[in-house]
Amino acid sequence: MINVCSEEALSELLQSNPAVLVLFGGPHCGVCQAIKPQLEKLANDEFPKLVTAYIDCQEAAAPVCAARGIFSLPVVQLWFGGQRFAEFARVFSIGEVRSALERPYGLVT
Repeated sequence: MINVCSEEALSELLQSNPAVLVLFGGPHCGVCQAIKPQLEKLANDEFPKLVTAYIDCQEAAAPVCAARGIFSLPVVQLWFGGQRFAEFARVFSIGEVRSALERPYGLVT
């Protein structure tokens, strides 16, 4: 998972990759730390061309999270072709993320 710390780096990542999963989390968020390896495993096992990124909203990247309207954790966003396709916040399952990824991922890869 790529660590992103600035709005410029995030914009570049979203524009230069056809499929991106972004996890907004923090080191003091237990759920964030629990789902991070599960999302990495999902991407590696089932969606190998999906680029995964992590934004630490409780530390250095807090301004990025505020600018993007992220005020509760965790938040997972799915981006395809530079456009936000889906967003999951606070209560969701890895299965829901998998289901949301399947069809658009097949179209862009």
